[in-house]
Amino acid sequence: MTAARIYQRVKNSMQSGRARTGQWLLEYEPAEPKQPDPLTGWAGSGDTLGQVRLSFPTLDAARAYATREGLEATVIPAPQRTLKLQAYADNFK
Repeated sequence: MTAARIYQRVKNSMQSGRARTGQWLLEYEPAEPKQPDPLTGWAGSGDTLGQVRLSFPTLDAARAYATREGLEATVIPAPQRTLKLQAYADNFK
């Protein structure tokens, strides 16, 4: 049985908005470890499922896909957003 992980896309630190943060992603677990190429030194493997990333609008849709395809899916919960509330005057304290 193929293993996969389902997680919610988080906001990049370079983003100011929250576009596409509600999407859920399904990625396959690596089937074999990456090995360095002797000529270039780049890491790679023959596992082509490592390049596949599927996006779903809801967690239920991602779980339904995983069960339909016979995948053993692990759901990784999204981290809680922390807000740092401060005023402009705090820069001068």
